[in-house]
Amino acid sequence: MGESNLNNLFSDTYADVDPETVLHISRLLKLIDTLRGKEGCPWDRKQTPGSMSPYLIEEVYELVDAIGSGSPDDVCEELGDVLFHIFFIACIFKEMGHFDIQKVADGIVQKMIRRHPHVFGDKTVDSVDDIKERWQRIKQSEKKPHQDHSLLDSVPSGLPALMRAYRISSRAAGAGFDWDNVASVMQKVEEEWSEFNAAIDTGDQKEQAMEFGDILFTLVNVARFNGFHPETALSDSVKKFEERFRYMEKQLSARGKSLEKVSRRELERLWDEAKAAG
Repeated sequence: MGESNLNNLFSDTYADVDPETVLHISRLLKLIDTLRGKEGCPWDRKQTPGSMSPYLIEEVYELVDAIGSGSPDDVCEELGDVLFHIFFIACIFKEMGHFDIQKVADGIVQKMIRRHPHVFGDKTVDSVDDIKERWQRIKQSEKKPHQDHSLLDSVPSGLPALMRAYRISSRAAGAGFDWDNVASVMQKVEEEWSEFNAAIDTGDQKEQAMEFGDILFTLVNVARFNGFHPETALSDSVKKFEERFRYMEKQLSARGKSLEKVSRRELERLWDEAKAAG
């Protein structure tokens, strides 16, 4: 898509914007301005980008939970919470004289256009892998050069460990530092498991923890090679365990019993029953 066609695309898009959408976005901005104003909320007025960061993270996790629940109503509500926090933080930076939400929106539009030359330019792609590889090259070219630049700089240090391990291993793999196939990764898992067993024999807890971390990191790469995200896989497994455990509690409660008062054998039978119940 050439530059003239790109301009036409956005010209048509702006012409077709739903007035209701503009109205609701404007109302959200006005709401935040009011909350931050002199006659607004004392709590909202004293917030800073730093103080809002934990709330934003919490809201994002609640959104992820809502998506996992499959409830469109819950997703809609949680998206609203995340959107509010994004606009709220942008408002604070506007008050500080740095940028506003319009600059944020324009910046991401320009970035997405730049990173999709196969859509908005004359580049062609043969596969999704080609798109991901080109994305990383473009992303690296956007970075300002400095002495200690690393390919891993773009991975946030505050990510949960499992997610960060996936991102870091993906970055390294994109640069060619990777196993040849999943069988090679599985072999590495076996090696790490042997090293962990050896650490168990030493009784050194610090060494055990390090070797256990190596197992987890290698398993992250097993997931990557097989095309799924380890965070999602683990979340699903935890949810499955939780559902089965709650089933056991419910069955025991109906019989006037508690987990602490029944035998291990009965618990195992209930667990098998929970598995069969799905």
